[in-house]
Amino acid sequence: MKRKTVPIHWEPYKEKGKLSIIIPARNEEENIAHLLDSLHAQTYHPYEIIVVNDGSSDQTKAVAESYGVKVIDCPKLPQGWTGKTWAVWNGFLRSTGELIAFLDADIRLAPQALEILLKARQKSGGVLSIVPYHFTKKLYERLALVFNILGVFAFTSPFEIKNPRKGLYGSCILTTREDYEKVKGHDSIKSEILDDLNLGARFIEEGIAVHNYIGGDLVAFRMYPQGIKSEFQGFGKGAVLSTTSLRAPTLLFVVLWILGLVVSESFLFFLETSFFLPLFIGYLLYMLQIVYFVKFVGRFGFIMPIFHILSTLFFLIVILYSVYQVVFLKEVTWKGRTVEVGRKRQL
Repeated sequence: MKRKTVPIHWEPYKEKGKLSIIIPARNEEENIAHLLDSLHAQTYHPYEIIVVNDGSSDQTKAVAESYGVKVIDCPKLPQGWTGKTWAVWNGFLRSTGELIAFLDADIRLAPQALEILLKARQKSGGVLSIVPYHFTKKLYERLALVFNILGVFAFTSPFEIKNPRKGLYGSCILTTREDYEKVKGHDSIKSEILDDLNLGARFIEEGIAVHNYIGGDLVAFRMYPQGIKSEFQGFGKGAVLSTTSLRAPTLLFVVLWILGLVVSESFLFFLETSFFLPLFIGYLLYMLQIVYFVKFVGRFGFIMPIFHILSTLFFLIVILYSVYQVVFLKEVTWKGRTVEVGRKRQL
């Protein structure tokens, strides 16, 4: 994980071209101000900031307008599109920059983040995305510990380097307009639930390199301040579907790690047996490993890494819920919208 943090290049950023920031936002009044504050504090100032109000029923639009950025109302969702892809696409159509950054409304940037990300993209070429550091406040938010660890591993796994379906992390993507238009942007994956994963595959199909990094001290987010229901639905909509784009070795390591975690956490059921000690030692070893991981993954306090069984239970329940949606309901729900799985038709 340490090797996959955003590379920092100290030479001045010299590439010419305007940077457009596109932010899709649906009921994000609790997040959008933090992002816009951080954008106004950047050492590199973007040419334009476009907030796409995606049918919000709260004060998202009013908060964004108070910052003096360009705010557009997303047109009515047409057949065949998912909500976020439609919002992002409309933001792009209103942009003019030669460089494009897609940021989720819950992102928070360090003052030098944009400049460092631009330098990293200039150095590596292609398109890059960032897996943000997960900033949490409430106990229920910290239940996402296991999901976040696995998410970081999946996007930075060495086995994914040559994956022809290598995905992007949709919360923070930086590309050139030329490359984005070459892959036909979000229009080419408009019906996909996991738009970021499929967009990454489109870039690779066109011979454009995909680079994923860990946000570290530069890029963070607070994912679900609205409550545990939104957290449950947020992880549930892609928990099963996201595994389909991973290569077998990555998936195998994830499965083995989870199996070992679950087995070690069963030590409580073997208090009076010879299995108790080895299982308890395994539990402690996992705890130490998780304590190390959270330095790169997010702020989860001291309780959750010690009592990681709580996060594991949350993970298993969400996985079962995700399987139920995909296999039996054949649809997933997020932010008041339902999308069919398979035909991917917007209801």
